[in-house]
Amino acid sequence: MASVYLNNAATTWPKPPSVGAAMADFLSRGGANLGRGTSSSRDMGTLNSVLDCRFRLAALLGGWEGGDPRWVTFCANVTEALNVVLRGFLRPGMSVLTSSMEHNAVVRPLRALEASGVAVTLLPCGADGALDPRALSEALSSRRFDLVVLAHASNVCGTIQPLGEIAALCSAAGVPLVLDSAQTAGVLPIDAASLGLAALCFTGHKGLMGPQGVGGVLWNPEFAERVEPLVLGGTGSYSHMEEQPRELPDRFESGTPNLPGIIGLHASLGWIAETGLDRIAAREHELGERLMEGLARVGGVVLYGRRSMEGRLSVLALNVDGVDNGMLADALSQEGFETRPGLHCAPVAHRTLGSFPQGSLRVSPGYFTTPQEIELFLEALHRAVERLKERN
Repeated sequence: MASVYLNNAATTWPKPPSVGAAMADFLSRGGANLGRGTSSSRDMGTLNSVLDCRFRLAALLGGWEGGDPRWVTFCANVTEALNVVLRGFLRPGMSVLTSSMEHNAVVRPLRALEASGVAVTLLPCGADGALDPRALSEALSSRRFDLVVLAHASNVCGTIQPLGEIAALCSAAGVPLVLDSAQTAGVLPIDAASLGLAALCFTGHKGLMGPQGVGGVLWNPEFAERVEPLVLGGTGSYSHMEEQPRELPDRFESGTPNLPGIIGLHASLGWIAETGLDRIAAREHELGERLMEGLARVGGVVLYGRRSMEGRLSVLALNVDGVDNGMLADALSQEGFETRPGLHCAPVAHRTLGSFPQGSLRVSPGYFTTPQEIELFLEALHRAVERLKERN
């Protein structure tokens, strides 16, 4: 039996065919470094592709000043992007607010900063994983925060936070808002400038359908001025200077970037533009509904997060009474279904949902998943549960 991939919250697969083709073409026929050559066709090809990738990201995610490409900087992934923002902005004596549904990409940098004198507050979310805007309003009015950082949607259970209300509250309080868009960029419409975000951190290999190893930050340029770069060095520009350039994107892009990854991301952004966000979101929503309805027919299933597809992604976390989720994942894998058990690098989220310390089985279909594969998975899940219960 062919493998059925249901772990798109970890990384989307398969990628659009244009992604691998563009990367192979770059490595075999292009391959010039960025800003470190002449005006040869290879050098200009690299420069133009990277610049156009910035344009496409700014257009898709709602960049400032009409989508100015300068405000897009690249790094390895959303974790590195969040570290660039958090560790570059927060100083001892500052105060930061986040939620109890965050990934370790936010929690671990904040805990390290807390040890150095930054005050960290985790605002509790509800049992469905949602942050109540009233609780945020009360928190922002009770004390002064220097920064708010939140995930747009949970990587564990798919709950989407009410970003419009949250952004409005932060704006009214004069507190910069940093968004972790790991699960939503390329799936949901986001307009960073209209929302007034300070920075939007993204990764290329999930909803943006690109390869692993590339991500970045879409900056509010005024906020970027207040962030110190973590890595200093050659930028392929301003080579007469011994100090790091202040200008973007150079300020945050020392050293050679992952150019094959950026080329692949450039191709995937083209695919998203051709396919359309609405079509992508509708298809994934339909798959999530089918999966959720089917899970209701499997005895003993405990589903975490919201009980309908309203306000959530097709990222479902579940446990089955009396069945270890790791053993269940292994049993499903033997039948050809790829899922992910455990704590999903988000222990605070699992505590909020009531699934700590055992974690849960996460099932996350993607755009290329078929309805037939969902039905086959549900049949396999039922069989696996029955077998495991018999063993116990």
